Amino acid sequence: MSYRFPWQRLSDEQLLDLRICDLPIKIKGSFLEPQIKRLYSELNTRGIRFKPHVWLSEEWFSPDGVPGIAIPFYLAHPRLIKLERRQMLEVEGGNDAECMRILRHEAGHALDTAFRLHFKRLHRELFGSFAQPYPDFYKPKPKSRKYVLHLPAWYAQAHPAEDFAETFAVWLSPRSQWRRRYRGWPALRKLEYIDELMGEIAGAKPRNRTRTKVEPLSALKMTLREHYRRKRERYDFEWPAVYDRDLHRIFSDDPRHKHRPSAASFMRRVRREVRQIVAEGTGVHQYTIDHVLQNMIDRCKDLKLRVATPFRETRRRVMIVLTVQVMNVLHSGYHRIAV
Repeated sequence: MSYRFPWQRLSDEQLLDLRICDLPIKIKGSFLEPQIKRLYSELNTRGIRFKPHVWLSEEWFSPDGVPGIAIPFYLAHPRLIKLERRQMLEVEGGNDAECMRILRHEAGHALDTAFRLHFKRLHRELFGSFAQPYPDFYKPKPKSRKYVLHLPAWYAQAHPAEDFAETFAVWLSPRSQWRRRYRGWPALRKLEYIDELMGEIAGAKPRNRTRTKVEPLSALKMTLREHYRRKRERYDFEWPAVYDRDLHRIFSDDPRHKHRPSAASFMRRVRREVRQIVAEGTGVHQYTIDHVLQNMIDRCKDLKLRVATPFRETRRRVMIVLTVQVMNVLHSGYHRIAV
């Protein structure tokens, strides 16, 4: 089925009932087209003839054995970008800079597959074995200098495959000045290795030239509603957090403040602002942070807490407590969508 009527004018509720495969969207002419051309241009500048093929799918990924890049369907149309933000609170790859960061990362995976790079001995010594199981969760060490910093949440630490893709993305990024930025870091040896390796394969034809498209748009028979239900489940978590002590440091249950605004209403007022700031600082998805915030708001109601300090000071304290709680989630084992 193909929707020839102006589907983009549907309400969110109506749109959620459409199947993903029925969306009349494509990369050509979309926000994505110039981003992909830019990626190819960056590869050309580095002398790399290989260009990973791209297609629309459910999420970002580069499949095992296929030297290509799947791009989430929502980035192909402004109406779907808007729906993604409403459903998930953020849009992964939704602006030029973030889209290019992810494309460079995925290009690293695709290039590794195309040239079978992870079979090289030195490659395994530097990054580890790609054959090791992919963890359901990883516990990053934010202070480690063994890994580059590119995607959020210290993603290079998730698995050797991600370490390589992240290091490649830093190497490929124009004006990254990686030699200066990573001087003195153990991660610099990985960057130097990639610099040498890319020099070796510059102009070469890949060994794997498969052009298969895994889980393309046409195969996604689920509705948008089902897609988002499943996606939100991935960001939920079981975290036996105890907020009482921290909340009492921010707010008050003293009867003298019974006429002051409630802590719950204050938290709702600053919810969006603090959620975005903490997401930028920690790399944790906004949907997960919002889950923590809702738990804190619910507990404020139970404790009947009130605002007892000036607005800016109260907001500052909320930001600190939220960041601590989110970092606890991160270190208990947190994993963004695998890219």
